[in-house]
Amino acid sequence: MPDIDLGPGRPDAEECLPYYFNYIDLVPDGHVVTRLERQIAETAAYLAAFTPAQALKREGPGEWNAVEIVGHLIDTERVFEYRALRIARADPVMWTKVEFPDYAAAANYAARSLADVMAEFTAVRAAFVALLRGLDKPAWERRGPSDWTVRSVRAVAYCMAGHELHHLTSIRRQHRG
Repeated sequence: MPDIDLGPGRPDAEECLPYYFNYIDLVPDGHVVTRLERQIAETAAYLAAFTPAQALKREGPGEWNAVEIVGHLIDTERVFEYRALRIARADPVMWTKVEFPDYAAAANYAARSLADVMAEFTAVRAAFVALLRGLDKPAWERRGPSDWTVRSVRAVAYCMAGHELHHLTSIRRQHRG
């Protein structure tokens, strides 16, 4: 039986703050880059069946709808991809803090169609996958400074895969029944 490439392996406790394991622990075993790539088609297929009304349905007042959740995934992915790039390139300069609720409020994703926002998500995720596929082993093993919240490329990759799983669970919950 041939060896199966499981990729860079799962992050350990020193690679990020404990909070991020809420997302990392959602990711099944296997190659994380393959998982990220597969999620593009899985998420697009699931959300393609949504009507415009379903895409704008909110679980409750102040909650994000499906369009806004996908928009949040886009913003988060862009920020974390940049962080992965900085770690991979051994850039030790601390990044600025990002307030994702503020990004969501300013983005006005709800004014766009779900199909349009999904097309953007697909492009952003594909760019992240391309970045990760181009990294060599030393880049995957490099670590950011200990005061960074996420300190490795693989922690970023697993966080993004788990972050999507977390939010897709929210969308599925909103649209049951």
